[in-house]
Amino acid sequence: MLFWIWCVVLVAALVLYLRQKYSRFSACGVKYLSPVPLLGNLTRMLFRIDHFSDQILRLYNAYPNERFVGRFEFLSPIVIVNDFELIKMITVKDFEYFLDHRSMIDEKCEPFLGRNLFSLKGQEWKDMRSTLSPAFTSLKMKLMVPFMVEVGNRMIETLKKKIKQSKTRYLDMDCKELTTRYANDVIASCAFGIKIDSMVDENNEFYQMGREASSFNFRQLVLFFLSQNFPKIMQFLKIEIFKEVTKKFFKQIVMGTMNEREAKQIVRPDLIHLLMEAKKGSDAGFATVEESNVGKRNVDRVWADDDLAAQAFVFFIAGFEGISSLMCFTLYELALNPNIQKKLFAEIMENEIKNNGKFDYTSIQSMVYLDMVISEVLRLWSPGVALDRICNKDYNIGKANEKCDKDYIIRKGEGVMIPVWGIHRNPEFHPDPLKFDPERFSEENKHKIKPWTYIPFGIGPRNCIGSRFALCEVKVMLYQLLQHIEVSPCDKTVIPVKLSTDTFNLKMKGGHWLRMKLRQ
Repeated sequence: MLFWIWCVVLVAALVLYLRQKYSRFSACGVKYLSPVPLLGNLTRMLFRIDHFSDQILRLYNAYPNERFVGRFEFLSPIVIVNDFELIKMITVKDFEYFLDHRSMIDEKCEPFLGRNLFSLKGQEWKDMRSTLSPAFTSLKMKLMVPFMVEVGNRMIETLKKKIKQSKTRYLDMDCKELTTRYANDVIASCAFGIKIDSMVDENNEFYQMGREASSFNFRQLVLFFLSQNFPKIMQFLKIEIFKEVTKKFFKQIVMGTMNEREAKQIVRPDLIHLLMEAKKGSDAGFATVEESNVGKRNVDRVWADDDLAAQAFVFFIAGFEGISSLMCFTLYELALNPNIQKKLFAEIMENEIKNNGKFDYTSIQSMVYLDMVISEVLRLWSPGVALDRICNKDYNIGKANEKCDKDYIIRKGEGVMIPVWGIHRNPEFHPDPLKFDPERFSEENKHKIKPWTYIPFGIGPRNCIGSRFALCEVKVMLYQLLQHIEVSPCDKTVIPVKLSTDTFNLKMKGGHWLRMKLRQ
């Protein structure tokens, strides 16, 4: 009898605890989707029913007139901000309240990976951002374009050979393989100073480790959410998100390259060189206007080896998965929209004639239609489904709607998200949002895009530091590929797109299959 009494007491206590936890939004009149006890609003993701983007879009569309709405990750309340004035306040004007990202990787669990630029907080983040910014100036991009072109030439040569050897004179392939191998080789060259040909040497260790590190499979997805919401439990259990062999490989690559260059006095304009300068405590300043909001300053901090290796690692993951995904969806949309592909090809050939068969950073940046195409891909298939911040001191965000009689206070340690996927697919801001239409970004139309409704690389001082590199790499790859290859749908092409729910990444269910054919 005593046992059953205690069971009833414990159940009653749990019910009261959950009721108190899940009344966080309702107490202030904030709309939210009903949570499942203990799991919150993660149920459909954890059971692989929805992709993260599906949930963001559903929540965004459920309450279109609210300034902000609520979401629960397990027991943690997350505020989803829809109102553009609030977005501006959080990301720019009141930035110091929301200086940091939520911890995707806890440095106490993963001391190597938890020290990357995305995870660093407060003054350490400011110092590291200031240290890395010189690697991403226009001047540095100009120096890196030849490395990208070299990788692209090898890719085209291999593709031509495979197509000519095929009986059909075309090649049906999962273009995700193509874009990840290209991105892998570009990152290896531009960041690590290593020459790799993943199109020929398909099982090279650098590529295999890259796939392992950036797959973000279901296990890693769950661990990410647990790390964000229950960091102390993760610390106690000493659960690591990435395999030790992967971390060891990249650390050895970074430190080994640094040591070799120092011994042989090798200077190469890439990320490794910048990290070597940072290790010496060299001064660095901000590269873009947006970053001046934080304040330009000289950094006299001397970074540890793990700190420097962590920056190279996160840069690799972003380049391997994020950029390859952008390339993949660009090829997909061009295959399904042959008129757009034809117009882009015409601009490429016009540029070829104008520059006598050569192209560089300056000429490729002047290609208006190419920029329009990439901009539209970033709108429709933005790799950043949502922007996240964590509140570092209590913040009064005001009332969720006119009917509320109580302000909502975001408490220190609670999360905030900006639903990029929902904003980019809102017909009020982007008419016929599921249509792939580069003309939205033409000189005649781009003024119609309202401020804060197009944010593929984030907003404010904590925007994506590698956006200039990403855009440059995608443009170079697309230029070289379309110059020689025509892409079209094949029997295996998935129409319409359904995103795979077994990963956090943007990955098509059924593969990214397209047909590659040599141009006449």
